[in-house]
Amino acid sequence: MTTKGKPTQGITKHDSAQPPRPKRALIQPINLSLEELGERARIIPGHEPHLAITPKTVPQSETTGRMMPVCEPRLDGKEEEYLLRAVRTNWISSAGRFVADFENLFAEKVGAKHGVACANGTVALHLALATLGVGAGDEVIVPTFTMIASANAVTYTGAKPVLIDSEPGTYNMDVSQLESKITRRTRVVVPVHTYGHPVDMDPVLNIAEKYNLFVLSDAAESHGAEHRGRPIGGIGDAASYSFYANKIITCGEGGMITTNNEEMATLARSLRDHAFSDERHFWHKHLGFNYRMTNMQAAVGLAQTERFEFLVECRRRNAAMYNKLLSSVPGLTLPPEKPWAKSVFWMYGILVQPEFGMSRDELRSRLARHGIETRTFFIPIHLQPIYYGEHGRQSFPVAEMLCERGMYLPSASTLTPEDIERVAQAIKQIQHEGK
Repeated sequence: MTTKGKPTQGITKHDSAQPPRPKRALIQPINLSLEELGERARIIPGHEPHLAITPKTVPQSETTGRMMPVCEPRLDGKEEEYLLRAVRTNWISSAGRFVADFENLFAEKVGAKHGVACANGTVALHLALATLGVGAGDEVIVPTFTMIASANAVTYTGAKPVLIDSEPGTYNMDVSQLESKITRRTRVVVPVHTYGHPVDMDPVLNIAEKYNLFVLSDAAESHGAEHRGRPIGGIGDAASYSFYANKIITCGEGGMITTNNEEMATLARSLRDHAFSDERHFWHKHLGFNYRMTNMQAAVGLAQTERFEFLVECRRRNAAMYNKLLSSVPGLTLPPEKPWAKSVFWMYGILVQPEFGMSRDELRSRLARHGIETRTFFIPIHLQPIYYGEHGRQSFPVAEMLCERGMYLPSASTLTPEDIERVAQAIKQIQHEGK
């Protein structure tokens, strides 16, 4: 089309009035400077200390020894045999026999009737929440002192995480505050069994029953933990587990929902596999997910679970020896175990009190010079940049104290008594030199 003998440019008057399109850009981070945290910036851990010895470094002396990681898997059972069987039989995806065998045995070990294996622990928690029907407009109560996956899984559903502080005696959610956090929108309570110590579940269950709430345990760190003689995997409506490489039972990556509710297990299995319908293929009545576990992952997980009691006992043995060697060190608070609980001490976590003579971060730096790797405790959810805008003005003093003073020592099931002795002696030597 032309106007007065001149070709048009194909732009109408309406088009020319439109503002220019914004430049395409990837998702941007939510930045939060330490200055914005004010006084609370003091509790945020510094950069990871440099290890004097790395796995590729040849030790210079017997006193220095090998680099000691904070955790590593123990794979000296039938993991290789089962994994090779999966490969050689060509069953490498999610349809092989190891998946069901792993689900059944692991569920039995943690006190549940049903297991639903997933790709990792975070999606296990998300899948459980989705199966319970949690969505936009709902609220889910989680502790602020936890790994961020606990809150993220809630956010994935469109629901809102409602945060609760910890109790100093177990580092778990302060159940005495639970009822005050419940609103008309509350649907689920997520007790996180922190570092292997179970939450006191009796009051949680009583409050949940009173308000008609679901109870979904985040048991990612607590394979084998027991509450008053009962394995935690069968308490409440469901539990979710992680099988990351540092967990007591590992697949490298993997997760599982455990439950005594057959209907929930059946629905969760459907949702993890795109919610295919039984009526016909490629027919979907739910919004499903691709959260399946492979037969290869399950092969490793099954071999691990066949040694469940042994691997749990390794962590408890580590804790007993650390307790013996460190109980006399002033300024260290050793990890708890209540009389009603069986903790599995997934990580051996200590609090470095002012009486120790130096900060937690200084102790970590000095241990790193000995080739000993450590980790800080979690940074609470309310101080994470992604959640600070919603929760940053709230007060959670116990969680912040744990963040400021907490660290865990090497905790793997592979540790020898000599390894633990080396760590304990290094701590004592560092304290002595610091005085």
